[in-house]
Amino acid sequence: MSTVSDVRVTVPATTANIGPGFDCLGAALSLYNQLRFTRTEADTPVVITVSGQDADRVSTDTNNLAYQSFCRLYRHIDQAPPAVELAIELDVPLARGLGSSATAIAGGLLGANALAGSPLDPAEVMDLAIAIEGHPDNVVPALLGGCQLTVQAGDRYQTCEIPWHSNIIPVVAIPNFELSTAAARRVLPQSYSRADAIFNAAHLGLLVRALDTGRTDWLQTALGDRIHQPYRQSLIRGYEAVRTAALEAGAAGLVISGAGPTLLALADPNRVEAVAAAMTLAWKEEGVECQTLTPRLDTQGAIATICNVA
Repeated sequence: MSTVSDVRVTVPATTANIGPGFDCLGAALSLYNQLRFTRTEADTPVVITVSGQDADRVSTDTNNLAYQSFCRLYRHIDQAPPAVELAIELDVPLARGLGSSATAIAGGLLGANALAGSPLDPAEVMDLAIAIEGHPDNVVPALLGGCQLTVQAGDRYQTCEIPWHSNIIPVVAIPNFELSTAAARRVLPQSYSRADAIFNAAHLGLLVRALDTGRTDWLQTALGDRIHQPYRQSLIRGYEAVRTAALEAGAAGLVISGAGPTLLALADPNRVEAVAAAMTLAWKEEGVECQTLTPRLDTQGAIATICNVA
């Protein structure tokens, strides 16, 4: 019987929350990490090499998150993981609110599933990814692509793709400082008022319609949030200056991407360049260098390609 011996996995970056969709809404972006898993006969369980952005900061031992996820799938199917070489190419910056951990989790699970002969269906892989990550807003769009709303239904999850109008262009400004997800979660309150819950429910409903229709007047209102952004803004140096600059340049709105510190503006195609330039300049005036990108929405999600069968 043939055995898959070499798999390449490509996983997109993600932007999560998108204002009022805290921990349940996210979108995949056309910025990618690649992972390649190759079976070996070595005595060591894994040999990891990392190249690209922030490569020197990624673990190359068995604590590597992609390898941990790889092993998690094998444990799930009651099999011992094979010895592998894992080559990682990074283009998604670490700890910036663009789903770098989700790329590792999705990549590790898909690589393991392919090498094991695909014993898990996509829904089972997704459930396992959410269990590892702890929430679905990054890993679901990383796996499926597009903009995804995820709802827990008992011990499983239901996903719903949210149509994203072609006239809504993401602009991401990635600063040269980090903000850990743990630190961003520590500043959140333990409970919220009924008014805040109603506010976010209403705004998330409007956001879904605004993304679908491209109505920027709806979008301007819909990006409001009372659950996480008011508490995280103080952790992001220059937030107010960048937000003001983006809006004055014509953005429909600006939100924190994931846990931050990357900021996401949404604009129509005619204003994208002006918004990107304004965000860059505003952060520079605050003493922060940033990289500004205008990625498209990724619609494919993570892709595992079998490169060799022994």
